[in-house]
Amino acid sequence: MMARRVTGTAWYALALVALTNALSLLDRNILAILAPRIKADLEIGDAEMGLLYGTVFALFYALFSLPLGRLSDGWVRTRILSIAIGFWSLAAGLAAFASGFAMLAISRLGVGIGEGATSPAGTSLLFDYFPKQRRGLVMGVIASAIAVGLGLSNVLGGVAAEWWDTRYAGGGAPGGFSGWQFAFLLASLPGFILAILLWGLREPRRGLMDGVETPRDPAPFRASFALLGSVTPGTNFLSLAARGAPTRHWTANIGVIVVVVALMAFIVHLTSSFSPRPPLVVGGVAINPHLLQWGVMGFGIIVIFNLLQGLSLADKPTYRVMVGSPSLMIGMAVGALQTVINYGIMGFTPTFIMKTYGTSPAETGVVFGMLSLAIGVLGPMIAGPLSDWFDKVLPLRGRVYLTLFALGLSPIVGIWTYHAADTAGFYTRFVLYSIILTCWIPPLYSLIYGLVLPRMRGICASTYLIVSTIFGLGIGPYLVGMVSDATGGDLRAAILSVNWVAIPIVILLLVLALRVRKDEALMLERARAAGEPI
Repeated sequence: MMARRVTGTAWYALALVALTNALSLLDRNILAILAPRIKADLEIGDAEMGLLYGTVFALFYALFSLPLGRLSDGWVRTRILSIAIGFWSLAAGLAAFASGFAMLAISRLGVGIGEGATSPAGTSLLFDYFPKQRRGLVMGVIASAIAVGLGLSNVLGGVAAEWWDTRYAGGGAPGGFSGWQFAFLLASLPGFILAILLWGLREPRRGLMDGVETPRDPAPFRASFALLGSVTPGTNFLSLAARGAPTRHWTANIGVIVVVVALMAFIVHLTSSFSPRPPLVVGGVAINPHLLQWGVMGFGIIVIFNLLQGLSLADKPTYRVMVGSPSLMIGMAVGALQTVINYGIMGFTPTFIMKTYGTSPAETGVVFGMLSLAIGVLGPMIAGPLSDWFDKVLPLRGRVYLTLFALGLSPIVGIWTYHAADTAGFYTRFVLYSIILTCWIPPLYSLIYGLVLPRMRGICASTYLIVSTIFGLGIGPYLVGMVSDATGGDLRAAILSVNWVAIPIVILLLVLALRVRKDEALMLERARAAGEPI
């Protein structure tokens, strides 16, 4: 039986999950506004900041989202979110004690591990509280919460660091903290309160809203650890042996490793020539930052391949529903490519404003942060209900067209925005830019998570997360930082360079509009053909 009524508990759950997403982005993005202070204290460049903001975080965020996504498909999602937010808040606070690149990197990877549960557990939980016709609104609220987190990261980071450094300009700061270290510590505190509230939230019946209730998973933790082992390079061979994988799987796996290693080695050579960087010293070992960047990227690509190969052996219905749907694969590719643009731009925009227009960190944090917050809330809250309306008028295709409008127009407005002559002009143009740019998440996410069965939403969210994180967050900030270093610090040219990614995005969305209705109609058929008992 399919449930339709939205309860008060559902709205409370939406509020808590939205706050979880807001704090996730707060702890993740606060690094951007604090970057100038960190660079000065630790004597590192923009490329290294790109590594901290993107690559180091992305690797562990993406990798651990997979077992946490699988756990979300079988265990209590409220518990998962509660434990995860407590863990990443602790890791975020660790940055307050950093005196070098290595400790900051450890803090970032800890934040990445904890935040890996936010999307799969949160999405799965909310889709069991809200019916299909309200999920555009749900995704709009989540996207707005993300904008709130982004905005608050600039406000809190800029104001807290400035206040602390001004108050203790003559020395004598408690604990010897600098302003940026105090800001990290302050940002970590709210998560512990939210963790307690999430622990007490009621878990809904899985699949009830879709009329496809899922039986209880007898061993979710075992399945989660098995998935982690099957996707991690090296231990995945033990998984292949345990499952009796045929020779073609071994050959394919080894072949992918060889190709990826060769490709990453070539890219390391290319980027080192384009933007030479001094070595990073981590634990007394000197490392080429380009080698670290593309080594992580190669690791991520192999993880993605291992994931799909493991699903083909251990969970054929999920493999057939996900990989067998061109629309789902295209939707994930669009989201990943757009994340290259979003994170590349947002990771360096505060620094761009301060450098180009001569504003202080506190002023930049408050004005840019509050503007990002307000417009970031407005855009998705318009796009969420609009996405549901478009889907009603033009089922599925309407959501694709809304995404196409936002992602096709936003790069043009972005170029205009970043060529503003002064701060007033920049912020005025940024309003229009942000409204358009934030309209893509509700329709695209509603579409992606509607193309799989309820029991598959956690692993689907995790798969999308690792693809978008590795190729989006892992490349975007690093690319902008590298171009900036190579052009003598020209952040305008560096930020705008990522907009070329919009061309393949538009092409993919046009193809998606032609395919999506067919693939939704085939979803149950693909699952049954692979042995799903529905």
